[in-house]
Amino acid sequence: MYQGYSGKILRINLNDQDVTLEATSPEIARRFIGGTGYASYLLYHELAKGVEPLGPENKLIFCTGPVTGTPWPTAGRMAVVSKSPLTGIWAESHVGGHLGPEIKFAGYDFIIIEGQAREPTVLSIVDDNTEFHSGSPYWGQKTLKASKRIRRDFKQPHGHVALIGPAGENGVRFSSIMIDGARAAGRTGLGAVMGNKKLKGILVRGTGNVTVADPQQFQALWREGHDRVQTNPQALEMRKYGTAILVATKQSIGELPTYNHREGVYEGWDRISAETFHDHHYHTTRACGTCRLACKKAFKVKHGPHKGLITEGPEYEGIMAMGSNVGIDDIPTILVTQHLCNEYGMDVISAGATAAFLMELAEHGLLTEDELDIRWGNTNALIELMHQIAQRKGLGNLAAEGSHRIAKQKGESAEPYDMTVKGMEISGQDGRAHRSMALGHAVAARGADHLRNLVTMDQLAYKDVAAERFGADKLPEICDPYVETYKALATVVTEKVYTIRDSLIVCWYTCSWPPIFWVEDFAPLLTSVTGESAFDSVDELMHIGTRLVTMKRAFNAREGIRRKDDRLPRRFTHEPFPKGPSKGQTVNLEPMLDEYYHLYGWDVKTGIPTEETLRKLGLEELIKDLHVKS
Repeated sequence: MYQGYSGKILRINLNDQDVTLEATSPEIARRFIGGTGYASYLLYHELAKGVEPLGPENKLIFCTGPVTGTPWPTAGRMAVVSKSPLTGIWAESHVGGHLGPEIKFAGYDFIIIEGQAREPTVLSIVDDNTEFHSGSPYWGQKTLKASKRIRRDFKQPHGHVALIGPAGENGVRFSSIMIDGARAAGRTGLGAVMGNKKLKGILVRGTGNVTVADPQQFQALWREGHDRVQTNPQALEMRKYGTAILVATKQSIGELPTYNHREGVYEGWDRISAETFHDHHYHTTRACGTCRLACKKAFKVKHGPHKGLITEGPEYEGIMAMGSNVGIDDIPTILVTQHLCNEYGMDVISAGATAAFLMELAEHGLLTEDELDIRWGNTNALIELMHQIAQRKGLGNLAAEGSHRIAKQKGESAEPYDMTVKGMEISGQDGRAHRSMALGHAVAARGADHLRNLVTMDQLAYKDVAAERFGADKLPEICDPYVETYKALATVVTEKVYTIRDSLIVCWYTCSWPPIFWVEDFAPLLTSVTGESAFDSVDELMHIGTRLVTMKRAFNAREGIRRKDDRLPRRFTHEPFPKGPSKGQTVNLEPMLDEYYHLYGWDVKTGIPTEETLRKLGLEELIKDLHVKS
């Protein structure tokens, strides 16, 4: 096996409490690297078409990459891969903290969870010893309390815990897997998959280490990397304020989602800005393993009925979801709802977006379940809705299904207010304000996604970076947020680099915002860690990136995803922004889709990878599944 990898996969079958070890394949690693890249190969080949996401045949894959657990900046992350109960297609969710490195230190590249336990279960993995424990004492408990109890009861104070809260236990379709009670693998509903398997949590403690192929070169690279992070002005600003600094940025370009994405500017934005959070509620700064960016902030409620509450977060997305998009500019309410999402184990983006959707339905008289008086700016109703969703009570039982299923239930009159793509709620961006994000939301493998292909060049006008990454001849169009020209190219290049990033695994921050590292940095990094000389070629890495994106597309295509599913809500394509810097803007999606498919070598009419492309990428075995003539 290459260096950087542990060389082992831990497979756990909950049906019969069987534990097996398998070797990480050097050949698969050479073609798919690691992380979600390697996992895309595993999930495609191990799940049959049509497997029910909330059924015993679905699997959960906890992923690390060859860089996980090393001192490289932001190498403390991990991912979880499965089939989504929210969307019914490819699911991946990334999370920081310290569990990813701990899995590597315990000696594993991947942990694959199969089957379904007969009763609530907790797993403990301490180096090469895996044990099954009753999860009944922890079932029903919120995440922070349960994670502390598990570490205490198992006498592992230095272990790290992945677990679900009541939302996952109750099958909330956007429930999350929480790491140590504070970091969320939030999107796509993987907490519900874990809950369906009756797996309350997994404690991991490792005492090993990660070896690299060329320690001298690697040390020089990671030291230089940390220096670049610590001297970048935007990184320093994020270190002080966290990702909340995006509130002001989004407001300035007319892209701060407001009232269920109806508008792009919010009158009360300054009351929920990074400065306001910092000046009135800042408590402390935290960081993921090996990260000197330290963007994680904990805040404290200083007044009102929730005075004294301390919670980690929210990020920009949480501020948007529980703030501007629901018409709320009260920071204590945002902190409380963020905290409830963490405690119950729910994705804050989907929870807030579903609340906004319900508020717009109520505004138009389309919601009969209105006992909460769920309307714009009603702080008490929003807080109560979070409780009800996690417990599947009252209006929360409907909301727990997510916006898209609610829209289908309510009928055609509700569909114009459904802000989802492929069934997942849109995050805190809007393609009307920068066209590359419109395309990115439409085509992303897991549905409306802002982290797998978000181009920041046209959003934040990084002209020099755009010239370097995409070519100076593409200026000024590629940095013009309101034109479709070159946006497919920018999205494709970015998506390939990001899927490499997610195979290492390192953080989104430092790759495009701020734009510190890129594929030219990943090539020597991967070679120094693994010893595989082919990884030192940027062209080869980009070829692998094409393979990884296509593999996820193939997974979805096998489940029936076609071009018709790569769409945006009608609001984005037919309703111009009513005011703000992006006033009057809408999205012309179809030309960008044409170019996007062409650049990948996918059929323009269907969006399915062509036989020729599959052969070029060494994915011939997929041809028969995708009904491509051989």
